[in-house]
Amino acid sequence: MPHSVTPEASPISTPNNNNEDKLAVDREVDMLSDERHEEAESSSADPLVKDQIKLEDLFDDDDDDDDDEFSSSAPQVATVKAASPEAPVKLAPSARYSDPEVMYAFYQRLFPFRHLFQWLNHSPSPSSDFANREFAFTLQNDAYLRYQAFPSGDLLRREVLRLHPSRFEIGPVYTTNPRDRKTLRKSTAFKPLAKELVFDIDLTDYDGIRTCCSKAKICHKCWSFITMAIKVVDAALREDFGFEHIMWVYSGRRGAHAWICDKKAREMDDYRRKAIAGYLELVKGGAQSGKKVNVKRPLHPHIARSLDILKDHFQTDILTDQDPWVEQAQFERLLQLLPDKALNDSLRKKWDSAPGRSSVSKWADIDALAKTGASKTLNGKDLLEAKQDIVLEYTYPRLDVEVSKKLIHLLKSPFVVHPGTGRVCVPIDTRKLEQFDPLGVPTVTDLLGEIDEWDREKGVPEGEGKRVQDYEKTSLKPYVEYFKSFVATLLRDENKVKREREEDGAGDAMEF
Repeated sequence: MPHSVTPEASPISTPNNNNEDKLAVDREVDMLSDERHEEAESSSADPLVKDQIKLEDLFDDDDDDDDDEFSSSAPQVATVKAASPEAPVKLAPSARYSDPEVMYAFYQRLFPFRHLFQWLNHSPSPSSDFANREFAFTLQNDAYLRYQAFPSGDLLRREVLRLHPSRFEIGPVYTTNPRDRKTLRKSTAFKPLAKELVFDIDLTDYDGIRTCCSKAKICHKCWSFITMAIKVVDAALREDFGFEHIMWVYSGRRGAHAWICDKKAREMDDYRRKAIAGYLELVKGGAQSGKKVNVKRPLHPHIARSLDILKDHFQTDILTDQDPWVEQAQFERLLQLLPDKALNDSLRKKWDSAPGRSSVSKWADIDALAKTGASKTLNGKDLLEAKQDIVLEYTYPRLDVEVSKKLIHLLKSPFVVHPGTGRVCVPIDTRKLEQFDPLGVPTVTDLLGEIDEWDREKGVPEGEGKRVQDYEKTSLKPYVEYFKSFVATLLRDENKVKREREEDGAGDAMEF
């Protein structure tokens, strides 16, 4: 149970899971081979661009405030030629979100490559943290290219502009460049070293309890499940494990991803990741299973804190907005979770006589009938604990824990475009969590249109004033600014730790 694992506990010692290893091998076999990658490159490559790496490409020597990755001043290296940054982005009326010209314009003018590089590199200067990091591209023809790696953020940008993938994912940092894995004498020499601890929350896992939507559909009512989950998981990660650098990212449609970027989180092995995932896992069982929450008493501090966070949400977001027990089949599910048969019979009789009685009223009926002595065998403590478990079942985060357990798992990059909705996977500012509107997140075509509108209304002639970056002309600006601030804080703390270690090493060297 989650409350039986403490943050201070040593990593769980378990034997190697052969099935998990087999799945990892099978996944690699299923991926495209290097030969397939070469075919994909030859079909879309610009003859001006080769895989040769020049020394100047390894460093980003532009240290001014212009953030050139947002501009289109770089050489045109993609097969799909885009307009100059001063020209309007002309899209066909029927253009899809993932069309090559749309994706090219987005990556060229709006994607924050520099700050993505600094985030994954943990330094402004290139290092193995970035150079040995795996990227995976999903191309326009649905080809999936794994084990891509780049010495610098500029080279990543060039490749993205050349291939204009519909999206790309981020994997772990390996012992060597992932492209060179097949040249090693021993295959065991190629292994993952580090990756952010990640969590995935998807609203489809709430289909058994949300009444407003199902499957891929979402609305403001059911987004509250994601809000509740972020509050609970974020509090546990910070207060119970001491993590500080946690970034939540909208998935682009119906969920959110957490990236825990602290150095101690990045360097955790699979056993520690599995332990933390287990600590946070509470709701278990499928749609047809019985009681999904069974917690020991007294409540673990994490569970008690979660209940305190969730109790108000239960009253408004569950009882009022979702109204989960209005129909007979639904309230029968509620009665199954109560501990006393006589009380259940009295409640059923009352609710059968009042069809359509709201869930708010039915929840109040439980205590009201219990106080009247409707059951002679009712134990008040058992009823209180049952009600607490019900609150947790309907509000506690439902995590896809498999995403969190393995270093080798890849996760969609922040700021890519969801191909189904066209919405950008933007970071969520948890300081304004209640204000975040997933349906208000801009689409890629909205953003490109906003650039053109800004240029028409406020364009500054060349040579007059500071050039405004394209992202600053759009509704993407607050999300990019938040990401920049997050990365700056992470780099500041990384440098602080590095200096402390260097000073400790120097002090040790002086001792004889």
